[in-house]
Amino acid sequence: MLKYILKLKPYISETIWGGRKLIDDFGIETEKSNAAEGWMLSCLEMGPSTVVNGEYAGKSLPEVIGTDPAWCGENIRKYGEFPVLIKFIDAMDDLSVQVHPTKEYCEKTGRGRSKTECWYIIDCEPGASLLLGFNENISKEKFKESIEDGSLLDNVRRVDVKPGDFFFIEAGTLHAICKGVLLAEVQESSNTTYRIFDYNRVGKDGKKRELHVADSIEVTKTAPYENYEPDSAQTDGNLLVSCDLFKVRKYNIDGGFSSFCGKESFASLLVMSGGGTLECAGEKLEFKKGDSLFIPAGSGEFRIDGKTEILETEI
Repeated sequence: MLKYILKLKPYISETIWGGRKLIDDFGIETEKSNAAEGWMLSCLEMGPSTVVNGEYAGKSLPEVIGTDPAWCGENIRKYGEFPVLIKFIDAMDDLSVQVHPTKEYCEKTGRGRSKTECWYIIDCEPGASLLLGFNENISKEKFKESIEDGSLLDNVRRVDVKPGDFFFIEAGTLHAICKGVLLAEVQESSNTTYRIFDYNRVGKDGKKRELHVADSIEVTKTAPYENYEPDSAQTDGNLLVSCDLFKVRKYNIDGGFSSFCGKESFASLLVMSGGGTLECAGEKLEFKKGDSLFIPAGSGEFRIDGKTEILETEI
């Protein structure tokens, strides 16, 4: 089967907290009233990315790469399914205070999929913040009481953010993206979320959105948040995180840049600003801010020319 660089069209998720920056500033097309999330690299059944170039234009990403594991590389063998989901998220309002389950909890309950994720802050309004973990260690009993009596946010750590900040959020970590934050997210391929608190908001149906308090109490780590720090002895300076699930690098390119896509993994390139050209295996492709590119495993050396910021993900 012919392999080439795939340019992907995202699935767009519209929510009550979503903004229009992905539409107005990133040029992502949708008929929805907002683009809270752009699923830039997705094989989830409910929202797959779609190929827009070449022989497979119009086909979904899982349709194309599902025909041959060589698209994804040797490392795909240790996963039961395509392991990552990559998004842009535009929060015009606060997201719910939430937590994602661990693999152990999903196996115990027989429900959902685990979800560890990481965030790169692309842009934010002055004073923007995130909620991450707790101010101090608390008991599950106090955690439950704070949800019931409305004092939860008094116990949760608020972290101010700026463009270029990076956060690694393991499954089981209480978190929330707050209003005014635009970020890129690399996560396990899962859409399982337990809402802990949602500011008493109502959905389009006029009803308060469902909370998942019992599950949240069981799975949440009731401890202060600790961010990931790459081992300085093992990083090239661009590495943001390397774990069992994914490896993420951030590149600031002004001119020419070369890298390599080996047989172990595909390379996903998420364009966060600027634009340029990508050359690989005799193919040359133009790209711009808001594009998502999938380089098949084993493609070898690739070169980027232009002025751009790119998030690269491998498995």
